Amino acid sequence: METATIACIKWGTAFGPEYVNRLYSGVRRHMPGRVRFICMTDAAEGLHPEVEILHLPEEPFHAEMSAALAVANRQGAMRKVSLFRPGLIEGLAGPVLGFDLDVVITGDLTPIWEMAPGKLAMRADWVEARRGRPTGHGSVFRFDPARHGYLYDEIARAPGAEVARARGSEQRYTSSKAQARGDFAYIPNDLVVSFKHDCLGLPPVNWLRPARLPADARVVCFHGRPKMPEAVSGYAGSWLRAARPVPWLAEHWIDRARADLGADWA
Repeated sequence: METATIACIKWGTAFGPEYVNRLYSGVRRHMPGRVRFICMTDAAEGLHPEVEILHLPEEPFHAEMSAALAVANRQGAMRKVSLFRPGLIEGLAGPVLGFDLDVVITGDLTPIWEMAPGKLAMRADWVEARRGRPTGHGSVFRFDPARHGYLYDEIARAPGAEVARARGSEQRYTSSKAQARGDFAYIPNDLVVSFKHDCLGLPPVNWLRPARLPADARVVCFHGRPKMPEAVSGYAGSWLRAARPVPWLAEHWIDRARADLGADWA
């Protein structure tokens, strides 16, 4: 199998280095062959030495994009578009599989890596799908900067207009641009699941039993609340999303990562 290039982005203070390290461990345990794991970040302290650091660029269009995002009430979003810039990753040949940091790898990633070659691949967004909208969800995305550089170029040319058109949503911008070109594929729903929509269950189920891991899930997304530390220990911050402690999450996200990398890194 070819070298798989994996990328994530860490900026600001919402996620510590252990999120990157545990993601790295999960990927390398579930991706056959050699893995090149890249973190685009403004703070590399505490990252495992095998994680390749890519400086988070300050794009020429950042100020205009931020102003447009403020109008859309999405301050701080859309830094991920820098990953689509052709030539950003030195020595890259082929696709990149990208992850947000609030995900947990639970199974073989090969089907996601190999599906629909040449297409931008994302899972259908759970909420948008219920509303009949085709938006992809940005927690897991596979792309090729050599083919999908337009995702960078078009927002660089007109950041204000593109942010307004996407209503401040990076995932709406990314998926709609690719869909308009016939350049998009959906990751199968059973491979990328939502903790709160697919694992937790609605009241009173979530009060009575721990969340379940679907049989074919490869990635579990913790968008919204609870996040992974809350779900591991149990979450009572919402009657709708209350969660009993989740043993399988502690195993996949913490225990196996520590066995793999050592307690100092995970």
